[in-house]
Amino acid sequence: MRLFAAVLPPETVLAELAAAATELRTRAAPDRLRWTGQAGWHFTLAFYGEVDDALVSGLSTRLRRVARASAPFELALRGGGRFEDRVLWAGVTGDLPALRALAAGAVAAGRRAGLDLRESRSYRPHLTLARASGGADFTEYVTALADFAGQPWTVREICLIRSRLPRSGIPGEQPRYETVDRWPLS
Repeated sequence: MRLFAAVLPPETVLAELAAAATELRTRAAPDRLRWTGQAGWHFTLAFYGEVDDALVSGLSTRLRRVARASAPFELALRGGGRFEDRVLWAGVTGDLPALRALAAGAVAAGRRAGLDLRESRSYRPHLTLARASGGADFTEYVTALADFAGQPWTVREICLIRSRLPRSGIPGEQPRYETVDRWPLS
């Protein structure tokens, strides 16, 4: 299974961002940008890649421990940015140290479960809005997102998500995400 650990914002928070994203889409050159769907909006804590079924139980046990050791905390979607000319994203504000600690715990849980997580980039929390084929100038989008400020919300759980990549070859088809398990923060 292709898995990752994530924080899922509540629907009310996503609806606010969806309204802003709708306006941004009117600026898009359709052949250059692939917009992510609201159903796929999340904050990845740790990407595990393909995980053998035999390791999922151990990973779940360790993620449950991470959740139990973490208290709920506040976040809010705010502003936006880009990763070079490839990705447009919405930003987040609030208790970022708690979010980073949760991400570090999710990475450690994967390693302790026996997953080979070689990539160790510093955690940069974001919610991906669009990807560019062949690169794009996101300047006007980032400027438009600068004043976006969503309502605060409380992170109360972490989720283990299964990602099913599109295989049909249909342009614009999105990955499908399925929550495998979730654990409350306590």
